[in-house]
Amino acid sequence: MNAVDDATTTAYVGGSSAPDRRLSQLDALEAEAILVIREMAGELERPALLFSGGKDSVVMLHLATKAFWPAPIPFPVLHVDTGHNFPEVLAYRDETVDRLGLRLVVASVQDYIDDGRLRERADGTRN
Repeated sequence: MNAVDDATTTAYVGGSSAPDRRLSQLDALEAEAILVIREMAGELERPALLFSGGKDSVVMLHLATKAFWPAPIPFPVLHVDTGHNFPEVLAYRDETVDRLGLRLVVASVQDYIDDGRLRERADGTRN
């Protein structure tokens, strides 16, 4: 076996054993993630996708976009603003939301502190 063979699993679309229908392990994982996102959207009362602008949330947003394409994602993206974000991250968040036509909900940690709903930690972290 070589590296290409090692990266391929025996997952098949529709149970077919046809070689051209075989999914790579990565394709199979992507398909499973998309299925979970669709199920979540159909079963939860108020779903949302957390979006920080970091690598993990960018991948999740990409998967959600693929799950519902060409329609927009049917639930909002939620950004928890810790007050410690780089301006470039916030700009990327806003550009991405605008480009994809998404509804953005921002929860500000500072607002929760100011309202007394949250106490700031002594070490200053807000995660």
